Amino acid sequence: MSRILVIDDEPQVRGMLKEILEDEGYEVTEAENGEVGLNLYKENPSDIVITDIIMPGKEGIATIRELKREFPHVKIIAMSGGGRLGANDYLMMAKGFGVERIFKKPVAYDELVTAIAELT
Repeated sequence: MSRILVIDDEPQVRGMLKEILEDEGYEVTEAENGEVGLNLYKENPSDIVITDIIMPGKEGIATIRELKREFPHVKIIAMSGGGRLGANDYLMMAKGFGVERIFKKPVAYDELVTAIAELT
């Protein structure tokens, strides 16, 4: 069973992703921001990290950069609903830091599940 770490500051998004991914047979761990997510990953690395970009505390771009620096082979999916720059700008920035897939919120869950299956 593959392990997935979901990092998102919105509890409803984390809960929905957890439910969908567990129904698909994945083991899911949740984190409310990048700092918590990094600590969880360091304690028990997952096969895939799904992270939001805009979050309080340690946001997604900093989280992605740190994960890729410390764990170059980590597979990351980035999601964003926007912000000051707009979702596409943040997602392209994340892509530049090496994430494997990007999704604009609201995420089409069937596309996300397909992407995860391709990465595992």
